Amino acid sequence: MARLVLEQVTDFGDYTCGKDLSEVLRQTDSTDTLSDVRLSPDGRHIHVILRKPKVSLVTFDKYARPHLAQNRLDLGSTRNVPIVDVVYLEQNVTTNRNNASAATLAVVYEHGKAEFWRFQECKAGWRLLQTSDLCNSPRARVVSVSSCNNLIIWCEERPPSESSTTRNTLRYCICKRDFEVQEGAVSLGGVKIALHNNPRFTVISSGDYVYLLPDWKEKPSSSSSVSKFFLSWSPQHDTFRVSSTCRGALLRKDSESDFKRLVTDGLGYLSALEPPEIYGVSAAACGGLLLLLSTGWVALLQRNGTLRQVYKLPDNCSANRGMHDGSLHLYQDTVALTVGRTLYLIDVRCGRELEKISLKREGLLYVNQAEGQAPHLLSESGLFVVMRRETDARGGDPNSKLRPPLMESVRPGAVLVEAVFEEACKYYQQRSLSSTQLTVDKLKKGGKFQAPISLASILRNYFSSGGRQRGAELSQGGGGGQDKLLGSLEAELKALVSLEEVKGSLVSGGEKEVEAVCESLVQQEVFRLLSSELDRDALLYLNFIFSSFPYQAWRAAQATLQLRCNGEGSVSGKVPPEVWKTVLSPVQTPSTPANLPYSNGKPKHKPSLKASPTPTPNSNPKPTCSTSPVLPVFELLCHSVFRFQPGWLPRFLELAQQQQGLTGLGLSLSSSSWSFSGGRGGEGGESGLPLYKRALSVLSSLGSDREQDLDLEVELLLVSGRPNAVLQALRILMGRRQWERVTQVAQTFCKQSPLLNKEIFTTLLCEVAHHRDLDPYLDLLWALCPEDITVTTILNLVLKNIPAPTPPPSSSTTTSLSPAPFAEPHSQLTIGLLKPLLSKVLQRETKPSQRYADILQSPSFPPPAPPRQPMEQPRTVTEPGAGSPPDSNISRAVLRDSPEQRCPRRPDATTTC
Repeated sequence: MARLVLEQVTDFGDYTCGKDLSEVLRQTDSTDTLSDVRLSPDGRHIHVILRKPKVSLVTFDKYARPHLAQNRLDLGSTRNVPIVDVVYLEQNVTTNRNNASAATLAVVYEHGKAEFWRFQECKAGWRLLQTSDLCNSPRARVVSVSSCNNLIIWCEERPPSESSTTRNTLRYCICKRDFEVQEGAVSLGGVKIALHNNPRFTVISSGDYVYLLPDWKEKPSSSSSVSKFFLSWSPQHDTFRVSSTCRGALLRKDSESDFKRLVTDGLGYLSALEPPEIYGVSAAACGGLLLLLSTGWVALLQRNGTLRQVYKLPDNCSANRGMHDGSLHLYQDTVALTVGRTLYLIDVRCGRELEKISLKREGLLYVNQAEGQAPHLLSESGLFVVMRRETDARGGDPNSKLRPPLMESVRPGAVLVEAVFEEACKYYQQRSLSSTQLTVDKLKKGGKFQAPISLASILRNYFSSGGRQRGAELSQGGGGGQDKLLGSLEAELKALVSLEEVKGSLVSGGEKEVEAVCESLVQQEVFRLLSSELDRDALLYLNFIFSSFPYQAWRAAQATLQLRCNGEGSVSGKVPPEVWKTVLSPVQTPSTPANLPYSNGKPKHKPSLKASPTPTPNSNPKPTCSTSPVLPVFELLCHSVFRFQPGWLPRFLELAQQQQGLTGLGLSLSSSSWSFSGGRGGEGGESGLPLYKRALSVLSSLGSDREQDLDLEVELLLVSGRPNAVLQALRILMGRRQWERVTQVAQTFCKQSPLLNKEIFTTLLCEVAHHRDLDPYLDLLWALCPEDITVTTILNLVLKNIPAPTPPPSSSTTTSLSPAPFAEPHSQLTIGLLKPLLSKVLQRETKPSQRYADILQSPSFPPPAPPRQPMEQPRTVTEPGAGSPPDSNISRAVLRDSPEQRCPRRPDATTTC
């Protein structure tokens, strides 16, 4: 097994005045100082720009032959003008073919002057070549500078005109000059303006592209919309591309030098954007740009304008001050990022976290051209490089100095014998009716159990007879009884011996090696447990892992379930259905025998048996009690998600519900092959508890921030999609008076079913009757009115829920006990507000229903003729006789009340009854 570690390359002892460099980095604020440190491409020259107490530039050089050390580049006493930056210029290959150690740099000052220096180890060290004016105007002020191929590109502030009285934000311009490094001088071309009338930009070159970013360290005060986008410029093709941190490339224009015309076409769209802020930026070797955003995402802007999210920092890092001063770089396929005193190593291809290394002090990442694939780090204690170290004693080069040595050899025979007896002791303990604790010594004494003794005698000679080579031969077939037994146990034997070797490496290794081995073991154990059916002991063991190694267990669960958060905010995980069956199936645990030192339990909201911690070699084997219950696997994972990535919890629940539907777990949980029956643990019907209620139980047991917990609770209820849960979430939102969110939820879930639509509408209508806060959303609410609701129902709901009027204060002069009419005109519901809804429902009621139109249509054939009856003389309708039969009265009543009789319709009549 190998892991990535940080190895020290030098403590600045091989640099000129290395102690002074450490002192400079230590005396001042490290984060501010590191931002002003520049390193040469080969890492041999370190420049520190000092701002206080006086402006100066100090350089520390590493000589291949230390006795040649001569002149240092120290500009502390030459000028009092602030230094903008130190830029290394690309060498002319034909000129410096015979002098590979030569380096040329430009020291650019704020007033537009540039000093060009050359370093040659075989000569006098640093020497000044020339001093030139970069800017045409003597009043110009340089704010940022960079070099791209054979160009020096800078952003300068143009002085306002004498007639101008206001300070214009768009008073900067982007300029460029080509250069050529010659043997004794630097030849400069003319000044060309690439862009004018632009805000203040920070110039960063990456490959053939130049990126113009707003100053993320100083937020612009007068024009906030300018900071919502940045520009990418190709000097070779003279094209500009407008990009944002949330959408990537937005528009492109060719041969445009006016900033105002450049952004005019997309000004409306740009003003509506709310992109995250930039906390850190670095050039990528591929011509792209690596960004650290305020949302915690590390994003890669490719040279074609595509913005790809690579990695999401944990939620607790978003509020960390170290994000603002983070350093990041791309080393081929690995992204290195420092946040505070933590170094993250991320695979840029898939976003997987390769390693997380703790630092003693803040550091600055840089690129060494000689070792471009390895991340390099500078701190006050020296230079460091990330290396791959073998931590598994079984693998790697045995002569490697990075391989952890074993302090003592492993005796496989004794290991196998003890393993056999421990397994047998555990088995017989479960079958024993005695409450006496069974130990290995008692098992061995007197030859009470012959089976483990016989097996141990067979395994004792496993290695003495060349077990590993012989096991390979046995796997091909043949052999007697003992040989067949050894062949079938070959894999188990190797695993046991490997475990002992790992134990030896833990004893002999350092702190970092122990952490690496522990993390690897936790990942293997979590993967093994989640990939198999869990019994009572395995679940207790998994609980112990998550409680003892919470972060390692969380990373192991992420790797096992392949949990990833994509750019749309959803969590995905591609694992076999058997793993999800283990994750989502709750374990029902029976009462535990009294002779076991542990017991299983259920969540604390139901009567449960509490679990005791797993026994350790130094612990007392007597039964103990613990205050934490033994949780099913789903609850354990919810604990970890809430602790390390609380924002993932609703999406994790959504993923779990999808997997539960795909694998049919909702129908087969109660028939699980390892569900225990009988005892108190089987009571309560835990298997029928919905997943969202299980997640809510975890949230209620762990939450500390009530506001954040309510937000998560609402998200969990909505993700579940159940009608009762949706209504509960709606009531929580109404209690928090988040009316816009209430209407969004109502619009979304009213489309699911007519019954849920009616419940939501009724709930909101009752809320409308209580206050006037929902007035801006009444049109949306009336649109949700169900088809089967009537005006009578609406009026009854409103009248029942209108709050009682508040009586006026008692007074000696007041004789009336009833309040004055319209005492609070803006607090009660009015008919005018209900008029659109009532009109809509009335039109729907008066409109003839087409529901039974097919039934009322006349058939295509005549109905059968009624049976013939003898005709009777008709009687007078107005005054029926006293002896008339009841049927005739009913017939006359029906005839009298028929629509034709009640509303005789004339040909020209349009009124209805």
